[in-house]
Amino acid sequence: MRLAIESVLDYDFADPANVLLALEAAEMPDQHVLEQSLTVEGAELVSTLGGGSGIGRRTWARADSGRMTLRYRAMVEVERIAPDLPGLRASPLPDLPETVLPFIWPSRYCEADRFASFVEGHFPGLEGGALVQALVRWVGDNLRYTPGSSDATTGAVDSFVLQQGICRDYAHLTAALIRACDIPARLVSVYALDLDPPDFHAVVEVWLDGAWHLVDATGLAPLEGMVRIAVGRDATDVAFMTIFGTATLNSQSIAVTSL
Repeated sequence: MRLAIESVLDYDFADPANVLLALEAAEMPDQHVLEQSLTVEGAELVSTLGGGSGIGRRTWARADSGRMTLRYRAMVEVERIAPDLPGLRASPLPDLPETVLPFIWPSRYCEADRFASFVEGHFPGLEGGALVQALVRWVGDNLRYTPGSSDATTGAVDSFVLQQGICRDYAHLTAALIRACDIPARLVSVYALDLDPPDFHAVVEVWLDGAWHLVDATGLAPLEGMVRIAVGRDATDVAFMTIFGTATLNSQSIAVTSL
């Protein structure tokens, strides 16, 4: 599947500020970046650096006081099928690669250590991919997708109690529950085909049978139509824009189309 991506971000800055961007599609075995461009008005693109876990890249920008408009365009070829989760096995912990280890531990927004007894009590007899599938379905069935119901401080425990949230909250709770089973899970920011309304999307990758596999408890977009941008422990690591200063959002638009 060939996807065209276009995003436009428009902000006002009261004072000059440094901005760390994670907007560019990552080159990976199941997604190939055919072309892409990142341009900016009212700011300077200063430097680039690798993304977390060696996936994708980040860009430093220096915004002037006033208006900053970012435009990102890309064409990406995606070759992926949805995983058959029940047929996948959990990897023994001693066999986990060093780069995977950080994703079995609790993090700021994925308090995995708070969910061990819940998982043990509600999902007996399940393991590996079958357990992961049951956890993803539980999150999808028990959370209501409610825009505006959470903020930058909301973690997996909050979403579990409130039983509502947006994609980031679904992803945090999904990852926390999976990590509570000693199965690695990481957050992934993606561009997603057929997402309504169009926006940046947050999903989860789980480590089974020696590889990462995408899962999405929201069910809002097809896995085969997702383009990864960045991966990390939680939303802190995969934010599309981190502003070291103060800014006001004027408008934001994301478009993903199948060619």
